[in-house]
Amino acid sequence: MYASAVMTVSAKPARDLSRPDSPSLVTMRRNTEVTAGVYAFDGDATTLTAPGGKLARDGLRTGWHTHDLHQIDYAFHGTMEVETSAGRYLLPPALGAWIPAGLPHRTRIAIRVRTMSVFFDPLLVPDAGDRVRIVAVTPVVREMIIYGGRWPIGRATSTPAADGYFRTLAALVAEHLDIESPLCLPLSDDPLVAAAIIYTDLHLAQVTQAAVCRQVGASERTLRRRFLASTGLSWHGYLTQARLLRAMTMLAEATSTILDVSIEVGFESLSAFSRAFTQRTGQTPSAYRDRVTARRRPEPTEAFDEPAHGGPGRPAYRSQ
Repeated sequence: MYASAVMTVSAKPARDLSRPDSPSLVTMRRNTEVTAGVYAFDGDATTLTAPGGKLARDGLRTGWHTHDLHQIDYAFHGTMEVETSAGRYLLPPALGAWIPAGLPHRTRIAIRVRTMSVFFDPLLVPDAGDRVRIVAVTPVVREMIIYGGRWPIGRATSTPAADGYFRTLAALVAEHLDIESPLCLPLSDDPLVAAAIIYTDLHLAQVTQAAVCRQVGASERTLRRRFLASTGLSWHGYLTQARLLRAMTMLAEATSTILDVSIEVGFESLSAFSRAFTQRTGQTPSAYRDRVTARRRPEPTEAFDEPAHGGPGRPAYRSQ
């Protein structure tokens, strides 16, 4: 299994925040001579399996795993959450999640999602970095991802045409790695701060700092000091970021009004929500919704069914 999906700023037990020492290695290639390829996913998360994964009401959560390939994920519908030891990263539509080879991570995948992921041999992007990045996917890169669906990563052999195509796509993606969006929530190894994060995420609509302090058994001064030292954010800064990321998910799903979204994530008024959202993202909530839900062109269909070459478009994960 592999796909992209949604970030609902999900709470996790404090003991579950750090990654394991030996995450599963998940391979996507049948033949290591294949230097790149696409994995397309369209469907219900109940059909997926993954090392250590489990199905929840809000989607499928994979276990901690790594790949021997770099990858960039692009979601046509829905959004995606990628978690590493450094934090949780939101991938809304029109952006891409870059995950370098060898980086332990896990994802949450929405029940309904349409995604395409491109996997690259590390030799194609030598300066890949060592962390997840949320980057802009230009129209050209988007169209190349779609066209690349005819060459699935699980194909048995490659061709000079495919190799040249993915070398060009890799070069275009590499150009955008230094231009990223700050769509990340930090995690913490401090048990007190981790507990405060969990409680905050569970009660975004009505949480207060006083309530968090009562829950974790600390004074407001202690919480302020340890939260900032551990995450680099104040607790209020974290709260605003978490509320806005939850709002971005809801706006992308387009099932609630903007007023309902602002209330559900905890803003006192629509104007306060719009002001905070615009300051953080550079666009109003309505403009963001219009952009991420717009159908700029017909959705690809062949890449989500049977690619032109290489057999089924849903290769199974193989752990080793």
